[in-house]
Amino acid sequence: MLGALWNFAVFIVALSILVAIHEFGHFWVARRCGVKVHRFSIGFGKILFKHKDKYGTEFAVAIIPLGGYVKMLDGRIDELSEEDKQFAFDHQSVWKRIVIVAAGPLANFIFAIFAFFLMYMIGINSAKPIISNVVAGSPMSVIHINKSFQVTAVNGDEVSDWEALNLRLIAQYGEKSFDITVKPLSLHHHHIYYDEKRNYTISLKNWHFDPKTDSVINSLGLIPYRVQVHLQVARVVAGGSADQAGLLKNDKLIALNGSKLTSWAQFVTLIEKNASKTLHVVIERGTIVSSIVLTPSLRTNAQGDPYGFIGLSPIVDEYPEEYRVKLQFSPIEAFIKGIEKTRDLTKLTFDTLVKLVTGRISIKTLGGPVSIAKGAGMSAHYGIEYFLGFLALISVNLGLMNLIPLPVLDGGHLLYFFVEVLSGKPVPMKIQEIGFKIGTFVLLIIMTIAIFNDFNFL
Repeated sequence: MLGALWNFAVFIVALSILVAIHEFGHFWVARRCGVKVHRFSIGFGKILFKHKDKYGTEFAVAIIPLGGYVKMLDGRIDELSEEDKQFAFDHQSVWKRIVIVAAGPLANFIFAIFAFFLMYMIGINSAKPIISNVVAGSPMSVIHINKSFQVTAVNGDEVSDWEALNLRLIAQYGEKSFDITVKPLSLHHHHIYYDEKRNYTISLKNWHFDPKTDSVINSLGLIPYRVQVHLQVARVVAGGSADQAGLLKNDKLIALNGSKLTSWAQFVTLIEKNASKTLHVVIERGTIVSSIVLTPSLRTNAQGDPYGFIGLSPIVDEYPEEYRVKLQFSPIEAFIKGIEKTRDLTKLTFDTLVKLVTGRISIKTLGGPVSIAKGAGMSAHYGIEYFLGFLALISVNLGLMNLIPLPVLDGGHLLYFFVEVLSGKPVPMKIQEIGFKIGTFVLLIIMTIAIFNDFNFL
């Protein structure tokens, strides 16, 4: 429950920031084009707070924090005097109207660059994409290497860490094949030794990927390098089930209910499946082997599903420093990286939209506010640099989504304006109103599908 509330709270903060950035783009350019702005609002419904500046613009925060708007003087809504017409949005030249409307999405792209710039200035800890093995029969099984290897490029585009690899591979969803470049490696005495790079073409003919239930890495058959987790106790939570049962630091876990334990993951699975049940655990303490009685306490996750918990953590080998990477750059380099990252995410989002429309990927992959809220909560939990990256990602999506040529979105308004440029006269109001109704209907369908996908996943 607390996790869900945290996710929701961070989601509201993130959405408010991004909506404010988007609407500020419209507002700032409108002011400079001589258009009078009545209200700049974050949220809808009853106004909680408002302030009016010297230009007569009311800045407001409303009770429903799921969007925002900029209300400009407009002859299609307001009664105008002859003096007011020069300040009305609809009486501006078509090119001024285009610039004002396009400024919202543009502000989102600019903000994404700025957020990534800050992220790379602060520095973000990551890891090199080291693969320990591939799954037999998977798309990646064409890679025949009998030792670990590092992925260095996908379709010729360099990848330096797991996030970059993940984005490059997600971009292949709906494609027939792609090329991957790898470098076999060995780690000896804390030094990495690389062999020559090798290139492979990966066929996606039999690739089955559900973004809701699997990661793109696993679905392709890549087994990432992981440090060894020992069946030995590193820490016991005071007052927990393990503490009450008498488990101590450095105890080795040998068996559970008569079954030999072979991995920490196996032990965790058994504990989670046996909440409130009496278990017999064989342990080794020094040279003495003994059996203890353990009863996992009952807990529920964010989805309300029960699981067992005992308050125990294992001894884990340290991750090799040579496999780590810190993405931190000088101001100029961070700015360039911010532009490149924003460009790559824009291309990925656009390609995904095209694949959705053309049916190359399923509409079931479309995520909604619940998915976004989860991402917001997780990124904020990891630190400010990760939250900045999340904000940039959603800002790119918001900017690009608003450019979709649906009449209810900025892209729809721009479509009407460009028709006006070509025809020399505005699109008739009746046609615009029909378009707005159709656009609203389509947008509601998309939102319904996205929300349904979220709750279906839950």
